[in-house]
Formats: sequence, C-alpha cells, structure tokens
Amino acid sequence: MTSTIPNKPNHAFILAAGKGTRLRPYTETMPKPMVPVNGRPILDYTIEKLRNSGIKNLTINTNYLGDRIKNYAEGLRGINITLSPETDHLETGGGIANALHTMENGPFYIINGDALWTEGNEDSALDRLAKTWNPEKMDILLLLQPVENMNLTQGVGDYDLEKSGHAVRSLNKTGAYMFSGIRISNTDIFKGCPSGAFSFLELMDKAEKNGRLFGLPHDGDWHHISTPEDLEQVNA
Repeated sequence: MTSTIPNKPNHAFILAAGKGTRLRPYTETMPKPMVPVNGRPILDYTIEKLRNSGIKNLTINTNYLGDRIKNYAEGLRGINITLSPETDHLETGGGIANALHTMENGPFYIINGDALWTEGNEDSALDRLAKTWNPEKMDILLLLQPVENMNLTQGVGDYDLEKSGHAVRSLNKTGAYMFSGIRISNTDIFKGCPSGAFSFLELMDKAEKNGRLFGLPHDGDWHHISTPEDLEQVNA
C-alpha cells in the first residue's frame, strides 16, 4: 500500500545524540529517546511507525549514553539500522551531515529522538508527508503541529503557513504551528554546509530563503516532551 507513493523515502534518520538536560533526572541514566512513555521507550514508538510505513533503512546517531541505544537497536528486527556514533556531539545538522552517505542521495525522513505523536483520521503522518513531498519545488517539508490543538504539553509558535504551503519561521514565536521535529529533506541541502557541529535550523532557514521550505499540518496529536512535568502529563 505505502510503496505506491511516488518519491517516498526509503531511509530515515533519528537524532538521538543529545543529553536532554531539561528532562533530568530521567536523563541522568538514559538518553532522552530511551525514556519510557507508558512503559516503552520513546524511540520504540517512532521505529514502530517507520516499520508500519514500510521504511527499510534507518540511521541513528548517538553520543550521550550511546551504549544504551546500541544495546536497544541490536534487539530490533524488521528494519536495517546503522548507528552513527559521535565522539563529540555534532548537533542536529552536523550529526546528519556526518552520516549523510547512509541516505544514498535520496530524500529521507529526519525525526527528532524525542518526537512522540499519534496518527489522525487520514493516512499516517509519514505517508501524508510522503504524498505531499515534491522534490521539484521542495528542499525540506516540515510536519507542523497546530498550537491550538496542543493540550497536554505547551506549544510554541515556531512557524506560520502561507496558502502556497510555504513555511515561514516566526522569529517572535507567535506562529500558529510548532515544528514537530519530523520532516523530509533532500540531500542536496547539505551541499556547502559547515564542517563539524552546526544546527539543522540553518538549513531550514536556507530553504526558506530560497522558497523551498514547506509545511504540512499534522492531523493527530503530538507532544512536546521537554520537562519532567511534560513527561508525567503524557504518561498520565
């Protein structure tokens, strides 16, 4: 079913190298993607959705307490996982650039390691992104959560959407949408990127400047798990 979507990525990248300092004390003994929600690691929910969407290949970068993710990944089946360990934390942009060769020059999903979402009434969020993805006019396609629909955790207005579908960053954080940490990107956007550590936000701003940053509203729930209080709300 999902394989019939034109231009659908077959690769995904999960950002899992950060320390998650705001979620302490939970992250004192485990990386944030391994923090349990309803008895399962956050990472587990994401990988299940990738499998359900037919994604075959996954790269995960690691740094802080990376052995925990390595041990977890070794027990998984049904998806090909490549780990990209970082001696020094390369941030969101540098971490992906460091493992870009695993994406085979095609479009790929990028998902924050702490992204936790439920599906809406239509196709899965990953399939909706793939159906919207147009490599002729897009460099990056963001899944955006309407701030007005966020009840359990607090939303921040990262972006507004134009009628054309272009995403426009709200510098004063008063936009109608929060970036979910889920997106499709092409590999070309990384050409000329800095070496070493840098933020993927730089590439999002670059795509916006070039008129090639688009957004898709999510039609389900998405939770911004930043603090222990957020985690407890979602668990409850």
